[in-house]
Amino acid sequence: MSAEYTFADVKEHQSKKDLWLVVYDKVYSCGEFVDEHPGGEEVLMDVAGQDATLAFEDVGHSDEAREILNGLLVGTLKRTASDPKPVPSTSSPSQTQSNDAGTAVYAFFFVAVVVAFGAYKMYA
Repeated sequence: MSAEYTFADVKEHQSKKDLWLVVYDKVYSCGEFVDEHPGGEEVLMDVAGQDATLAFEDVGHSDEAREILNGLLVGTLKRTASDPKPVPSTSSPSQTQSNDAGTAVYAFFFVAVVVAFGAYKMYA
């Protein structure tokens, strides 16, 4: 059974060697990884003791990064009414961007066909 921590517990771990953060309501101890983080220690220090879900997803981490994160898991977050609202685990910026790009491609082709048809009718 995994341990449960509150935001108050997580906020107690904000130093470089003792750094905890939350991603999708899971608590991770990243102190040993700070020096190895490819984005630099500042990135992790900026979200130390906080919910880092949006920051983690905004960067678009690789599957390898997600595996490393899983190795740093120490427990789950037990939320209270005063805590920030959780980030939905079903939405991911990469999925949204992918859907937006697909829609834009279809819209471009639709407009191109309409313009081509109009030009054909005008000059034929």
